[in-house]
Amino acid sequence: MTSVCVYMGSRDGDSPRWGEVAEQVGRRIAERGWRLVYGGGHVGLMGRCADGALAAGGEVIGIIPDSLLQLEVGHSGLTELIRVPDMHARKARMSALSDGFIALPGGIGTFEELFEIWTWSYLELHSKPVAMLNTDGFYTPLLEFLENTTQHGFMSRSTMDSLHVGDNIDTLLDAMFGEQ
Repeated sequence: MTSVCVYMGSRDGDSPRWGEVAEQVGRRIAERGWRLVYGGGHVGLMGRCADGALAAGGEVIGIIPDSLLQLEVGHSGLTELIRVPDMHARKARMSALSDGFIALPGGIGTFEELFEIWTWSYLELHSKPVAMLNTDGFYTPLLEFLENTTQHGFMSRSTMDSLHVGDNIDTLLDAMFGEQ
């Protein structure tokens, strides 16, 4: 079974659109018969994505550090909620359980997870696809900055091109994994 790790905010953001997209992502992963792996929270986009996958009959594995169990309100309805001691263990476990990674809108935690897993790819610690769902241009300013970084020689074109970017979840999943 293909397992897709989704990084996203533990907040709702300023528009109902973000939650709708998170639910759709979870639902589309489940409808393909794939497993959702995520941070284990029941709040914000995290909860909406998990609920979308569960409503579509999907398998959902959450990984949550003990320190965030109260803050992110661990989701009690998952297929499995794995408690880990810290963020390092969380990210390592998410990576080990996943065949690819997608970032939805989020904040500093989402950015940190995305950049770490992309760096691991650059360092050839894994060869799994890494992607960004650029809904309503959320990531456009960051993508412009990354292009600037590439233009100034601090990142190669091949590294930049290794990041899958799209604004449609089905097209993005197909680009990452092919039509399975």
